[in-house]
Amino acid sequence: MENLFGNLFETEKRQTKPLADRMRPERLSDFVGQESAVGAGSPLRRMIERDVLQSVLFYGPPGTGKTTLAKVIAHVTGEKFEAINAVSSGVPELRKLIAKAQEDRRSGRGRTIVFIDEIHRFNKAQQDVLLPYVENGTIVLIGATTENPFFEINSPLLSRMKVVRLEKLQAPQIQQILERAIADPERGFGNSFKAEPEALRIIADFAAGDARSALNILEQAEFMLPEEGERVLTVATLRSVIGTALQRYDKKGDQHYDIISAFIKSMRGGDADAALHYLARMIEGGEDVRFVARRVVICAAEDVGLADPQALVVANAAAQAADFVGWPEAQIPLAEAVCYIANAPKSNTAYMGIAKARADVRSRNCGSVPKHLRDAHYPGAAKLGHGIDYKYPHNFPGGWVEQQYLPDALVGTTYYVPAENKNEQAFKAYWDAVKKRRKGNQS
Repeated sequence: MENLFGNLFETEKRQTKPLADRMRPERLSDFVGQESAVGAGSPLRRMIERDVLQSVLFYGPPGTGKTTLAKVIAHVTGEKFEAINAVSSGVPELRKLIAKAQEDRRSGRGRTIVFIDEIHRFNKAQQDVLLPYVENGTIVLIGATTENPFFEINSPLLSRMKVVRLEKLQAPQIQQILERAIADPERGFGNSFKAEPEALRIIADFAAGDARSALNILEQAEFMLPEEGERVLTVATLRSVIGTALQRYDKKGDQHYDIISAFIKSMRGGDADAALHYLARMIEGGEDVRFVARRVVICAAEDVGLADPQALVVANAAAQAADFVGWPEAQIPLAEAVCYIANAPKSNTAYMGIAKARADVRSRNCGSVPKHLRDAHYPGAAKLGHGIDYKYPHNFPGGWVEQQYLPDALVGTTYYVPAENKNEQAFKAYWDAVKKRRKGNQS
């Protein structure tokens, strides 16, 4: 009877846990994705299997399995596992934990794995506390961070840890996790309902690489199903759970590409208001920050171009800042760049020039590099005629001298045509004046 009630209690306890927590893998073989990090033959996998685990730092976006992997490692190795969160723990908690780990090791109870979530939130003093105990092997430190560790973790501590990058899961991998949760009779739903494939695909896409988010949505959706009769998770049911966010933006649907297209065309067309609107829709839809930033950089180069070269500098700085801080703060530098690009004068001369040049390279025999332009920095180059008669422009007034640069087959070809904007016309006027003076002096 005692066992009966004990089993019932344990079952109830399991089922009250969130689905995302219940479905955490317990073995490396259950781990979905992250092949480069923990797949067969990976350095970390070999360390675990040979029981020669060293301190490790897991670096990656939320929901990629950092905490789960730490627990799996502890389970596989059989080491004691202590977890703390850097947000709520300080030096006293660290020292207490380390003292216990020292006592356990002296008593022959093995090493302790200390897992510190959000380790980047520890300041230098807190990180320094860990250093000697990581160095002498008292603890095996497993840190988890969403921030670039080379910026956030002290170099002495970082040098004693193996950095393992965990990537966002792909939609098919998240769909696999969802299907496993539906089928699992002990930790999941035990096939108590069915799900339309399209509904699972939408959840996987909407989660944007975050398995925990996907499982949370699935759990909420299951709650909305009838308790009796046919229980099927449909797209319609799913919309009632994630509602307006799903309607705003479907990252695999036509609207996804329509919004991206409208975003770029709004910047190109000089409409900052529209560009900010589409930026907001992508942010609210959970678009990857790097995906958005790349489009901003491309637009600066392709559509503003030489009309205002500073636009590319602004866009690139915004992209770096956005990647560094992540959502939601990334919206600020990206919005700044979007407004700059939308309001800047436009020129696609560089874009059109390289397109025409590449077309020639692909479609015709463009000939050899002129001999006077060839590399002359090696013995025997002169005997081949390489570099002979090359005129160094800085040796001439105005820093220019007339000489052939294009291959013979392309002499007279024009790829770059200055646009009618202030910046490019200033370039053109400058070089026209230089060349006119030089040719006048030569006559």
